Amino acid sequence: MDYHYPIDMDWSKDEIMDVITFFNAIESYYEQHIAREVLMARYRRFKAVVPGKADEKRIFEDFRKHSGYDSYFVMKQAKENPDQEILSNK
Repeated sequence: MDYHYPIDMDWSKDEIMDVITFFNAIESYYEQHIAREVLMARYRRFKAVVPGKADEKRIFEDFRKHSGYDSYFVMKQAKENPDQEILSNK
């Protein structure tokens, strides 16, 4: 499936890749499964690019509108379940 990724043209190529890689992890949560440790590592890289909560909320909402995938929900699940090794929507 093709997705629209919320990208800021002021980001470097590496930053763009970090953001896309994070959203790929969100896709994995919904479409298959993902290791919590991998998801959290990708989120930390995402937060290095998008440190502000307001920007994060805007970007998450943009991705949700285009994909139907709720990044906030996924990250809430990951943070609330530190002992769960594998995360999945299934």
